[in-house]
Amino acid sequence: MRFINFEADERVGVAADTGQGFHGLTRDEPGYPGTLSDLIRSNADLAEVGRWLSRGPRVDERAVTLRPPIPRPSKILCLGLNYDDHLAESGLKKPEYPEVFARFATSLLGHGAAILRPPESNMLDYEAELAVVIGRGGRRIAKDRALEHVAGYSIFNDATLRDFQGRTPQWTMGKNFDRTGAFGPWLVTPDELPPGAKGLRIQGRLNGQTLQDSNTDLLIFDVATLIASLSTTLTLEPGDVIITGTPGGIGWARNPKLFMKPGDVFEVEIEQIGTLSNPIVDDTDVTNSAPADARGNGE
Repeated sequence: MRFINFEADERVGVAADTGQGFHGLTRDEPGYPGTLSDLIRSNADLAEVGRWLSRGPRVDERAVTLRPPIPRPSKILCLGLNYDDHLAESGLKKPEYPEVFARFATSLLGHGAAILRPPESNMLDYEAELAVVIGRGGRRIAKDRALEHVAGYSIFNDATLRDFQGRTPQWTMGKNFDRTGAFGPWLVTPDELPPGAKGLRIQGRLNGQTLQDSNTDLLIFDVATLIASLSTTLTLEPGDVIITGTPGGIGWARNPKLFMKPGDVFEVEIEQIGTLSNPIVDDTDVTNSAPADARGNGE
């Protein structure tokens, strides 16, 4: 089953695809069950919610604005150096413990929305990644029970300003420019995928050219290991998002280096999940307001 958060004519809605296309409801319609974030945080039975939404009107996902599956997660925990081929191109040692850094909600945007290249840098790189959304929280979660805590899977482009990333030992600044974290287009429930989303082909394409081509089997720390490791340190909460790392083929490691520029389109495709596509535009209209996808509409 797939779920989308969407916006149509300034109305926030949620829809599910149970095999007959997306059907759903907007906030102003009777029976609206709440946002996907609300549902996950309230421990709702997503299968039952999907069946309820399937009775609603048809929603053409191509004709609405798709918002991130979870627009304002309480935590966005990202992994670095989690594929061997990316490790090799980075010239770094294999980590003995997951390399974790944080993203923040103001960096998020949905499928089809424009990734902004800021005026401060032209080193905007791409990173195709699998996203994991936590459904049931916990602390010190056992690895053999970890997948029971997953609400679903999605796709992420961890677009990175490489020069800002390299200015300090911590990667936070290069990873958190507004509207650089593309997330979507939907949430796929675990029953639709292999356990831990293993064995899925993952690709990153710039203007149709495949630059990243790998498989989630090649994650150094798989989904269950990540959940167990992260929950040793902190409490995972419903709606938290884990971004599992990118395979090899990033622009920074190429000779010559290759970065995304205005007019480009970057796609991330993960087998059995879908394709996340975003154009790149110049951020020439800098304001102090939060990005539209992260303002909390419907949260």
